[in-house]
Amino acid sequence: MISSHIATRASGHEEVCRSGNVGPVHRLLQDALDLLDRDRGAAVVTLARASRLLDTRGTDRPVIPGGLAHWQVIRVSRYVEANLGSQLLQKHLAAEVRLSCGHFARSFKQSFGQSPHSFVMERRIERAKVLMLETRASLCDIALSCGLADQAHFSRVFRRLTGSTPLAWRRQHQGAPSRQ
Repeated sequence: MISSHIATRASGHEEVCRSGNVGPVHRLLQDALDLLDRDRGAAVVTLARASRLLDTRGTDRPVIPGGLAHWQVIRVSRYVEANLGSQLLQKHLAAEVRLSCGHFARSFKQSFGQSPHSFVMERRIERAKVLMLETRASLCDIALSCGLADQAHFSRVFRRLTGSTPLAWRRQHQGAPSRQ
């Protein structure tokens, strides 16, 4: 389904090829396909970036008024991934890309389509999903290692984003752990 959506979105954008954006778009789409099985959240972000490059609206370059520069998108994404286990304040994210908090929040939302807080929480939940599948750590330990306050906070956020509790999601995707 996603592959057909990518093909549909890419069709009719021959002007992108002429404007020189085909290389970055191709790389982003390939990266998204590679990430799809491992990290769905990162794949969605990558697809959104590819979509913005395709959305030329008759100009020679992508239209992202007020968004973050490419280097800022990369830098803030890497910073978030590297620091998911600790407190991530908006002022620290803004300082990482040399912007004021207000300007950063507006530019971030323009570039990512969501607030910095929502992005961080989604990344934390994606990291928690990986840990639930790859380790036998308790949900409390996973919550703390992903920067969430406690297991109750983890459960609330996880359910809001996925529609399922962490334990139910883990059992559904991994099978019930054997009792010894």
